[in-house]
Amino acid sequence: MNQDIREIQAEVEKQHEFIRRLKTEINKVIVGQEYLIDRMLMALLADGHVLVEGVPGLAKTLSIKTLCQAIQAHFQRLQFTPDLLPADLIGTMIYSQADGKFTVKKGPVFANLILADEINRAPAKVQSALLEAMQERQVTIAETTYKLPDPFMVMATQNPIEQEGTYPLPEAQVDRFMFKLRVTYPSKSEELEILNRMTIGQTFEITPVVSPQDVLNARAVMNKIYVDDKVKEYIVDVVFATRNPEAYNLKIKELIDYGASPRATIYLTLASKAHAFMKGRGYITPDDVKSIGMDVLRHRVIVSYEAEAEEIDSEAIVTKVFNEVEVP
Repeated sequence: MNQDIREIQAEVEKQHEFIRRLKTEINKVIVGQEYLIDRMLMALLADGHVLVEGVPGLAKTLSIKTLCQAIQAHFQRLQFTPDLLPADLIGTMIYSQADGKFTVKKGPVFANLILADEINRAPAKVQSALLEAMQERQVTIAETTYKLPDPFMVMATQNPIEQEGTYPLPEAQVDRFMFKLRVTYPSKSEELEILNRMTIGQTFEITPVVSPQDVLNARAVMNKIYVDDKVKEYIVDVVFATRNPEAYNLKIKELIDYGASPRATIYLTLASKAHAFMKGRGYITPDDVKSIGMDVLRHRVIVSYEAEAEEIDSEAIVTKVFNEVEVP
């Protein structure tokens, strides 16, 4: 391990402490859901956004609200409905009769952490307004552009059960989310613990243990994490294997309409750095890439009609890519 990596390792170990404090505080309220909490923290570190798919009642809202309370940040929940307008999200100009002037009324998007609940229930204009804010980290009201606060993270949810009255997100828009997570039911022991906690009328107070500046400091250290050239090539190989599988001796070309975009390469690298940071390491390994790869790629590989007919989804294709692309 050379001197530079040793210095990065020391910085990571110093900054990593706040992850432990955060998780300890969150676990006062949230039972289980370690996968969801870890991915939310990774997205926050990597300056990305999260799309969560799961049935109601799995603590998606509670998780991000608890995270926000532990960070002492501004939280907003947006319930997306078919009659929502872009102005309801980003804000609008208000006319004052007293002085005959227009003033800006900023919308709920001006927060650190946002829960976009059932994002696919809102029409395309509203979805686009939020996705533009996610990408550009700014919104324009009238002719003035306003920067959004930093850190800024959107956690959007989709209900996989109900499809009536929904507007599915186009693949190009879904690509702007760093992760797409699939949240499942808790285990039997976890559900028993939920029962014991939530049926006695007790409330759990969350103490802010981290400031937004701590998050930004940790992000700066995470960005320094060392990535070896061979690992970089491995990441590019994985992404290219979804576009040109024949070059990697993968017989899945007819199952893929579109492979992962260059954004996947960027997010796979950043997410791998965040995963290494969560483990307290100053360098990433192929195991980091594999651990986080499904969440980065499952919504970026568009399967063909033939794959759908054979009931093969994008997860099966991504799994095959990781199983067969040579690891350095």
